[in-house]
Formats: sequence, C-alpha cells, structure tokens
Amino acid sequence: MKEILLVEDDEGLNNGIVLAFAGEDYRFCQCGTSAQARKALGEKQFDLLILDIQLLDGSGLDLCREVRKQSQVPIIFLTARDLELDIVAGLESGSDDYITKPFSLMVLRARVRALFRRQEAERREDREKRGEEYQRGPFFFQFDAMKFEKNGRTVELSKTEQRLLRLLVENEGQTLGRERLLEWIWPEGTEYVEDNALSVTIRRLRRKLEDAPDRPEYIRTVYGLGYVWECGEQ
Repeated sequence: MKEILLVEDDEGLNNGIVLAFAGEDYRFCQCGTSAQARKALGEKQFDLLILDIQLLDGSGLDLCREVRKQSQVPIIFLTARDLELDIVAGLESGSDDYITKPFSLMVLRARVRALFRRQEAERREDREKRGEEYQRGPFFFQFDAMKFEKNGRTVELSKTEQRLLRLLVENEGQTLGRERLLEWIWPEGTEYVEDNALSVTIRRLRRKLEDAPDRPEYIRTVYGLGYVWECGEQ
C-alpha cells in the first residue's frame, strides 16, 4: 500500500483525486493547507507528495524546498500556473513532475504510476550495482551468489524459496498479493500449481528464517491481501 500526501485547498478537487484512485493500492492523507501538511509529514512517512503550489497559507514551492532538505520522496506539483518560469521554478525546487490545471484525472493516475515504476527501476539498478546484496538485522543475503545467512549461520534454501524471498525482500514493507507471488515463483504457469503451494512455501521459509515460525516477525501475513517482508533493524 503506497502512502500519498495530497495537499490541495480545493476541497472538491481534493476529494475527486482520491476517488479517482479508489480500488488501487494507494492510501491518501488529505490536507488543505501547508500547516496541515507539515503536521502530517512530522507524524509519518509517505511514498509520494502531491502538492498544489498556491495554498491559502503559503506556497507549495516553499513546502517542497523544506521537504527536500531531509527527504527525496517523489513530489508532483498541481497548479493553474503554466508559465515556463513557473514550471522551471517548480522543478528547480525539487519536484519530480508538474501538472497544470485543468487536468485529466486519468493523466494524473498515469503520471503517478509512471513515477512509481521509475522509482522501482532505479531501486533495482541500485541493487544490481551492489550485487543484489541484502544485509539487515540478523540476515545477510546474496541472491546472485545464492548465499543466505542468519546470525552468521548458513541457511539452505530451495530455488522456489529463493525466488519467494527475493521478491519479498525487493519489495520490503509492501504487501504482495498471492496472485503476483504465484506468477513470480512459478512463471511457467500458475494453472499447474496447486492452490496451497504458496502457503506451503511460505511455511517452509518461515521455519528457516523465523525465530518463532508460528508467530512470524519477518514474513507477515496481511489477511485478505497477501504477505509482506519487514525487518526493521539496520
């Protein structure tokens, strides 16, 4: 679930944007002022900021500059100002995209999806440069070398368990649905895979990586949705 901070003082447009994304894996925090946005930013982390430039109590440009001092979270500007200088000012303040009003909600959805795809591609490139290495908490994984350790001890994983672990780790903190996991783990065709195959693989992986497999800390079940990998320690 992607967390999005939406800062737009037009209440109708604000609600309309949220409705346009209904049914997708996005959760919105709706704000109408800079003050509300600053409060929200101090309380939680977001995967994307959508900011109106002209707010009742200030400028989205100033808010963007403040955010950029401590975070590289993606930012999209919404504004009725379409002059070239305004666009340049928006991009130079640190935004990743700029959409002028009036705009199609379909276009906004496409821009948001494209931004997240680009972000994920950059993350994958970074992981490739680091040799697909993951080191956090008690774990040390080198997927290309098929080397897996917990607390310095080697953990033997089957190819199926490796594929499952890799997808979970590459999307740490994100809930992955059963259908997506099945398609990744058994790319040759999920129609030939038994319904409980994923559950069995999850159970085996937990036995090898969890301290208490019946009370999983790292491979968590999100009931009704799927599974998520979470390892808070650096």
